[in-house]
Amino acid sequence: MTTEFDEAKWTFQVEAEELLTAMENALLFLETNPTDAESINAVFRAAHTIKGTAGIFGFDDVVNFTHVVETLLDKVRDGEATINEKIIAALLKSSDHMLELVIHVIQESESITEEMQHTSSDLITLLNTFILDKPIEVVTADASVVENIEEEQVHSLTDSWHISLRFGLDVLKQGMDPKSFIKYLQQIGEIVSLTMLPDKIPSLSDIDAENCYLGFEIDLLTEQNKQEIEDVFEFVQEDCQIRILPSRSAIQSYIDLIKELPEEESLLGELLIKSKTLTQKELEDALLYQQQQQDVGSNKALGEILVGQGIVDEKVVGAGVAKQKSVKGKIKAESSIVRVKSEKLDKLINMVGEMVIASASASLLAQQSNNSALEESTSLVNDLVDGIRDSALALRMVPIGETFNKFQRVTRDVSHDLGKEVELIITGADTELDKMVVEKIGDPLMHLLRNALDHGLELPKARIASQKSAQGKIHLNAFHDSGNIVIEIKDDGIGLNKSRILEKAIAKNIIDVDHELTENEIYNLIFEPGFSTAASVTNLSGRGVGMDVVRRNIIALRGTVELTSEEGYGTMVQIRLPLTLAIIDGFIVGIDDDTYVVPLDMVIECVDYDEYVNPSEGEDCDFLNLRGEVLPLVRLKEHFDYQQLTACQNRKNVVVVHYANYKAGLVVDKLLGEFQTVIKPLGKIFSQLKGISGSTILGSGEVSLILDVPQLVLDASNKELKRAS
Repeated sequence: MTTEFDEAKWTFQVEAEELLTAMENALLFLETNPTDAESINAVFRAAHTIKGTAGIFGFDDVVNFTHVVETLLDKVRDGEATINEKIIAALLKSSDHMLELVIHVIQESESITEEMQHTSSDLITLLNTFILDKPIEVVTADASVVENIEEEQVHSLTDSWHISLRFGLDVLKQGMDPKSFIKYLQQIGEIVSLTMLPDKIPSLSDIDAENCYLGFEIDLLTEQNKQEIEDVFEFVQEDCQIRILPSRSAIQSYIDLIKELPEEESLLGELLIKSKTLTQKELEDALLYQQQQQDVGSNKALGEILVGQGIVDEKVVGAGVAKQKSVKGKIKAESSIVRVKSEKLDKLINMVGEMVIASASASLLAQQSNNSALEESTSLVNDLVDGIRDSALALRMVPIGETFNKFQRVTRDVSHDLGKEVELIITGADTELDKMVVEKIGDPLMHLLRNALDHGLELPKARIASQKSAQGKIHLNAFHDSGNIVIEIKDDGIGLNKSRILEKAIAKNIIDVDHELTENEIYNLIFEPGFSTAASVTNLSGRGVGMDVVRRNIIALRGTVELTSEEGYGTMVQIRLPLTLAIIDGFIVGIDDDTYVVPLDMVIECVDYDEYVNPSEGEDCDFLNLRGEVLPLVRLKEHFDYQQLTACQNRKNVVVVHYANYKAGLVVDKLLGEFQTVIKPLGKIFSQLKGISGSTILGSGEVSLILDVPQLVLDASNKELKRAS
């Protein structure tokens, strides 16, 4: 049974994945814009947030590693380290490792593996070379990281604090030793100066030996933050007066940090806590004092109280107030987002699908009853079901850009390994489609991208020799077209060699020597199992596996893939996918006593067969003249091998459908109207059934098959092209 703690850990994993994706994107941007402050801050915030949340859950392995990453990023923000290719490469590897650590500690609920520990140690060593500008020794023990830093380097990693401390009278009675607190401060930093204040010590006759009259003014040099220093006095906070102030030189750092905080509508106190200027205890004390002042008629603002009591510098409070005013009235995007597991959405879609079927059944019964009131009521229900269906499907729609952006890193790493200069251009990232489709299309796209990088694009010298720019380009594009989403992967590389493809296909017995193919069919031979034109096997490709799997996976999504190329100029792969795999609008047609569903968004029009067919061509005609346009025909009765059951000829109709840039006419017996279609997948035994993509249940309870329009249209178009040639 899932506990609230498990849900919280799942949420942390999701947030960590999002943060690390943002961190990766920012690092890739910094490669070409190394001084961009916003990107540097985005990287730092990602690491800082993951470290803090991991600490709440007690994931020490994540905290210890991320702390080193955060330290390097802090130096970059302060201008003590300059972003360069080596630092970006190290941080990208660290980002990958952070994700690996987070997933492991959440899903495995155990200590990290020995291999992960070695990776952490190696990366920490690498990161510290940038932190300290020279190699240092790093030792890991008991899941903690110990950094051996030379004495003269301590001051560069620390900050100065002034502690004003007044012990309460009852500290000794509570068993506390004031001297032990001073000793502990020496363990977390260096006490630069310490002044004991004797002003509260009474005369000898009035001294109570059990009371404490000590007060100190301390200057401390430490790398700990304000909250951690305050925690030293955790057990005596209620009885002591403690003020912890940064050095004057650090005030500007707090002002800058407040300005860099993400823009969200926060109260002044929250802003100051987030910037580590104010601790929670100090805020609570200030708010209590404010309430007391209001009770006696004074209306002092929080900032005024913080400054008046010496808790926070006036300039820092001013920066916090300015920050609060600049974002006031803005709505936090996070407040309008609810995270839901995909399994719950899938269950909702399934239930909506069943509701659609039940609604259709109720409508059919209402029509058969001849009860106008009942028909009106079911019509209203149908309208509501339509709205629920559209809203439910919209919940699973996500931008394809989430998948596209992952390829920026792949392009960078692979191009570096191959010694190529490559620019990845992404357009149409806002195009939305079903989340399930997005998840399943990632691997095929990855394989196509790697092929473009390895085989498609030339090395810089070869490109220059061909009068091209040294930097190759790969264009990822997505757009909607006729109820489908089209994804294009285009490169400006060397293109495909038709003669070489034919030679390989004949050598592997994929086609016969005398087999005639169109240009499009030749190019698409590369999707055949075991086909490869690579001269040698590389780490990326060349083994003759993968492209057939790409096509098979795309077909499993009810999609199609086509390839076009121009030798010397590049190649384009075009993938067409349905927007959703769950519910569509359909158009029902009849053949004899059976019904079939045509996706409505692919239907252009319906025409009478006898009106357009040429009588001289007879029943064997495979095309008709549709207002001057040659329209290839698919006779579904012949396609599905129907036997003529009666001598009576039904009146034929043609459903004109389109897919991509092709059109065809489906010859059917009856037109039965529109229908909300809940797609049910076919079993494995029917997976190779040509012309059928799925099934659905009608309102009558009968099963109807969904036509694979793309396949039927392409078959008819290819047949017409061969006939014309």
